Formats: sequence, C-alpha cells, structure tokens
Amino acid sequence: MQQLARTIADGIDYLNAGTIEFLMDQEEHFYFMEMNTRIQVEHPITELVTGVDLIAWQIQIAAGTPLMLAETLPVLGAAIECRVNAEDPARDFQPATGAITALRLPSGLGVRVDCGIQAGDTITPYYDAMLAKVIVHAATRQQALAKMQRALREFDLRGLQTNVAFQQALLASPAVLSGDTTTNYIGETFLTQWQSEVAG
Repeated sequence: MQQLARTIADGIDYLNAGTIEFLMDQEEHFYFMEMNTRIQVEHPITELVTGVDLIAWQIQIAAGTPLMLAETLPVLGAAIECRVNAEDPARDFQPATGAITALRLPSGLGVRVDCGIQAGDTITPYYDAMLAKVIVHAATRQQALAKMQRALREFDLRGLQTNVAFQQALLASPAVLSGDTTTNYIGETFLTQWQSEVAG
C-alpha cells in the first residue's frame, strides 16, 4: 500500500502531506478509493505506528524543506483511534449539547488524547460533534484493544451525552475482537443489538 500510495503521489507531482485511502475486501485485495490533499483526522494512527510527525513535516514542506524519508516506512505495532463525539448512539446518534461540568482525560504510556475542550465549555449544535480523539499504541492489535478499553474507562466527561459507552461495547464485541468486521458491521449488525440492550 505504501508503494502504491507513493506511486500515486509521484504521478501527480504531489508535494505536500495528504491521505490516500484504500478499501480491502475479504480476500485482502485492496483498492484505491480516494486521495485527500490534506491531513486527515486519523493522522495520529500513522504517526504512532511510523514515528513520523506528519504535522511537523507538513510545516517543513510548506517552508520549502525537501521531504527526506525512506521509500517505505516500518510499521511498528498497532494503533487504534476513537472519536469522542457529543452524540447519543441510543437515539441514532442524535447530537448532544450542554455544558461540560467535569472532564478527566486518560493518560499513560501509549495513550494520546487530542482535544480542545475543558470543564466549563458549552457544546452547541453549530459545530462538528467531535470533542476529542483518543489514540492508543501497543505492540499487537489485541494489546491495543485492551489499552483502548482502559483509556475509554478513564475518559470521564460530565454534563452531556457522548458515544464513549457505545465505543466500549463495540470494541468488546466478538466480531471486533476477532477482526471479523466490515464497513457495514455497525449499521447492519451491532447498532440495533446494542440499542436494544441499552433500552432493555
């Protein structure tokens, strides 16, 4: 994938940070989906598994510094990112608003939180629902899943509804733990099951 992404960027003489997205089928064949000529919200995943600070490189490239990286970068371990949103998954992800009355963020080795909120802030319906990103890195996927569960347990935001409990249940589901999911898993299988459990 790295080699193909480089070929695509070279083919259009692209000179800045960007994101090339692929989709993979059940036989592990992957297909080009799109290229975004900007940093994506998931960029910490790449930073944690490669050790490359993409934001710093983007600034250096804009300043005229040539990009000096190897043809392919080693991928070390596994990283997972969860977006903490002001929304209610039990009500089909209806946006949530209100004042943050208390906030405690997770921490520890291999845990990163990107956010710009604090206790006392008021969340309105006029902006994106994302409040924070929780990103974890570990040696294996299973260790990263366990570390994310711990980080989400430590994420304590009071005053409005978030999707933290939903993500904890999702990461604990057998299909996610085994890696046997597709892009349709939440919409076709998990969401209805989880909503009925919460309602019951």
